[in-house]
Amino acid sequence: MSEGTIPALVVGGGPVGLTMAAELSRHGVAARVIDRSPAPSDRSKALAVWSRTLELLDDMGIGADFVAAGQRAGGASLYGEGQRLVHLSFAWATTPHPYGLMLPQSETERLLAEHLARQGLGVERRVELVDLGADEHGVTAALLHPSGEKEILRCRWLLACDGAHSTVRHLLDVPFPGAPEPNDWFIADVHLRGAAPDDEVSLFLHEKGVLGVFPIGGDRFRVVADVGLARDLERAPDPTLEEIAALLAERCSFGWTPHDPVWLASFRIHERKVASYRHGRVFLAGDAAHVHSPAGGQGMNTGMQDAYNLAWKLGLVERGRGRELLLDSYQAERSPVGEIVLKRAAALTRMATLRGSLAQQLRNRIVSLLGSLEIVQHALGDQFTELAIAYPSSPIQGEHGLSSSLQSWIRGRGVAPGERAPDAAVRVGEGGRPVTLFEVFRGTSHVLLLLEGTGEHPATDALARIGSRVREEYGDLVTEHLVLGPDPRESRPDWPGSILADAAGELHERYGAAAPTVYLIRPDGYVGFRSQPADEDSLLEHLGRYLVPRASSPFLV
Repeated sequence: MSEGTIPALVVGGGPVGLTMAAELSRHGVAARVIDRSPAPSDRSKALAVWSRTLELLDDMGIGADFVAAGQRAGGASLYGEGQRLVHLSFAWATTPHPYGLMLPQSETERLLAEHLARQGLGVERRVELVDLGADEHGVTAALLHPSGEKEILRCRWLLACDGAHSTVRHLLDVPFPGAPEPNDWFIADVHLRGAAPDDEVSLFLHEKGVLGVFPIGGDRFRVVADVGLARDLERAPDPTLEEIAALLAERCSFGWTPHDPVWLASFRIHERKVASYRHGRVFLAGDAAHVHSPAGGQGMNTGMQDAYNLAWKLGLVERGRGRELLLDSYQAERSPVGEIVLKRAAALTRMATLRGSLAQQLRNRIVSLLGSLEIVQHALGDQFTELAIAYPSSPIQGEHGLSSSLQSWIRGRGVAPGERAPDAAVRVGEGGRPVTLFEVFRGTSHVLLLLEGTGEHPATDALARIGSRVREEYGDLVTEHLVLGPDPRESRPDWPGSILADAAGELHERYGAAAPTVYLIRPDGYVGFRSQPADEDSLLEHLGRYLVPRASSPFLV
């Protein structure tokens, strides 16, 4: 029996665990990753990587690798009664990735594992968590190695990313309330003959059930269909290729025929979620915390974003620069997101599997009518791409003043605290090289945007003083940028930091900064604080709620 102590233990080597370990490492937290399975999954499983997840992968430095490996789907078409009812396009989305990326989960895991390996880390396979005990100072974990050796490991934090059948959740005796959805489902990873579109998802509503066809690349596609109410509690037998062909012929009129199957399986949908994502020094993420219908392809994305949300907070606490409130915010922010995803996926599933001819006809009419409205198209697109995810009730977001001037109202309300900070084109310095705001955000620090505004009185000297004060107290945690407005000024303050020029006014418009405005952007790209008018005291008070100034004694939890 051996013993050791480490900062963090990640249980589970799937997409969520790999993201968690990679992000912990990027934020300065050493971790081990264990998984009881002997090898990574070779199944396609979760297929869609959505826009918001691609943005966080960009921040991690591996977004381009994912895009190169996947198949872009720029929209979806919904068919019923022999005609197209709705065509949904993501082209309008204000993101570098206005599409869903179709990529088998096995490829997602490969790319994340390669990224982790470049950080000097890997998954310890066939290592099983068999027991754990937690106290206020850390967690003691008992690990069983394939040799039969038992290791006792002491860690300050344990991250449960071990799936729907989570060992951690069971050992902690955490309830996982919910119920199975009543239908049996078939899933097939096959090659298709026929001109199936490779740039969008095709969904078919039929009187006997729903069928979806998702491009993977080339002539390879994912086919998913419900096959009626479950006959018993046991999962149905896996389908044959002939059964998949019959479902395509029955529910799709385009003559697509499957061949050379890669994977054929049946499954049941469960809808479950824990009440709390945090249990002392143990945190649950991904399927360990929430499982739901695959409708919308949100499951893996939600789990990876759980990890992305938690890692920067844990990094600050480990460095003695973050307060307890930071860790509490993980539950406050991600649990509502999990609840929303579960409910929306369940609603989509129930809509798609509606029984009864009259009910189906009424559904098709309503879907066709609402789906033609631009406002509905954009709302659906924001939900699928996950660009609409926000933390309006987060305990670590705040605001000072009101954006209520006439000019600000005309230009728009801007982006509110808790919302995803939008991208914009700027230049580094006056007349300097062009960059995107997302490029400015990349890294592990908070970003402070000091926007001059578009009015006649920019108060640039006051903005410079705010930046200097923040630099004194939080300069290693916050990167300050003075953002020059679109109108040229005769003089500029003596500003030693970064200057961004918004000559076209795009950034000021999107952020509603008609007057001098302060925006604090968190390391995960969400707005943490907004002040209009720009106010130094309220900003520093906000930062002090969950960060520790570098002049202070280290804060320990």
